[in-house]
Amino acid sequence: MKKYILLVVIFLTGSFWSCQKPGETSTAGSTKKLSDDELLTLVQKQTFNYFWDGAEPNSGLARERYHVDGDYPQNDKHIITSGGGGFGVMAILVGMERKFISREQGRARLQKIISFLEKADRFHGAWPHWWNGETGKVKPFSKKDDGGDLVETSFMAQGLLCVRQYFKDGNAEEKQLAARADQLWKDIDFNWYRKDNENVLYWHWSPNYGWDMNFAVRGYNECLIMYVLAASSPTHGVPAEVYHQGWAENGKIVSPSEGFGYKLQLKHQGTQKNGGPLFWAHYSYLGLDPRGLKDKYADYWEENKNQSLINYTWCAQNPKKYTGYGPNNWGLTASYSVKGYSAHGPDEERDLGVISPTAALSSMPYTPEQSIRAMKYWYNNLNDKVWGPYGFYDAFSQTDNWYPQKYLAIDQGPIVVMMENHRSGLLWNLFMSAPEIQTGLKKLGFQSPHLK
Repeated sequence: MKKYILLVVIFLTGSFWSCQKPGETSTAGSTKKLSDDELLTLVQKQTFNYFWDGAEPNSGLARERYHVDGDYPQNDKHIITSGGGGFGVMAILVGMERKFISREQGRARLQKIISFLEKADRFHGAWPHWWNGETGKVKPFSKKDDGGDLVETSFMAQGLLCVRQYFKDGNAEEKQLAARADQLWKDIDFNWYRKDNENVLYWHWSPNYGWDMNFAVRGYNECLIMYVLAASSPTHGVPAEVYHQGWAENGKIVSPSEGFGYKLQLKHQGTQKNGGPLFWAHYSYLGLDPRGLKDKYADYWEENKNQSLINYTWCAQNPKKYTGYGPNNWGLTASYSVKGYSAHGPDEERDLGVISPTAALSSMPYTPEQSIRAMKYWYNNLNDKVWGPYGFYDAFSQTDNWYPQKYLAIDQGPIVVMMENHRSGLLWNLFMSAPEIQTGLKKLGFQSPHLK
């Protein structure tokens, strides 16, 4: 899907900038032995700092990337991201709950972010993939991708709904913040992105190129949240047929397969087998609770758990005999790669010997024992090769002796959020408590323990 386009974009435009390192960091492999719970908190806290100390100062939103090692000369330190920024908004709520920051600090930062979002470029209510954080003007992701990006916008809206639910019963300032977050969500014109009322949603629209990118979004991939939000919108909602005919392709989304004895029910777009990169089990489920979530196409908890277990088993068995792979060192997803960027996955073609910590850490709700083992191994054994000012670096390869000191917002955010969902269910409970989400899920024929 669109994340694959980053293979070219990041490789050509990747950058480094100097910025103040976070106020509190920890050196991996220190003499003090941490309990599992202490290490979970430390990883969350240090990763959270990407969205706190590492944020772009004018907007308060997450920078697209941060390169500690400074291997790119081009300076784009002000480029921020709507999708990764939405994940960061949710990470700020985690920071407040975990007392990494105070409630008032979190409210003030979120107020800055919402003020930016209210004024920044939007296209029929949808934000672009990238902006200049100093001006709020769109930074084209590619030539024709210079307008609304409905998928990245949906990742942001997922976070804004959590903000609204978190603050709606607070003091006067908090209630006002909740109301502003609510208005931003209600301004998104999902119906426009049907392109002349087709029963499918389109990823992009440009004021300069119209629908030229022509990217109708069909499942299964990371975009389920967009269809749930579109059906749930109280202002610009779409009929259920858009989900069933567009996303589910009149049932063609169902295509059972099996890997290592673990069954998958859905057709994972662009993959031949084994479920593909793990971000598909993460991005839509930062707020959308997969526990007990079912419709006529799949049981989403089983789908995500089995995809994670296939990914783990592939690395544990290590059929390509890469250095370091094993039951304590696993996780394949879209991330930086030895040659640019790649959507790593558990098959012969897409496994390039690159481990992406976000893959295992963000899968913690599905594979808690396997994910915690990997976290402990990286922290205690690989130490500062893989650990830096904002937590574990984006990716590494022991086979190639490749340990880049790089971060991507869209990979760091799910770590904080999904680890918290594993520990407390915080973001799942907030998002699923939104009444319009409950209405939308019912409209689409979903079952969930959250539905009243």
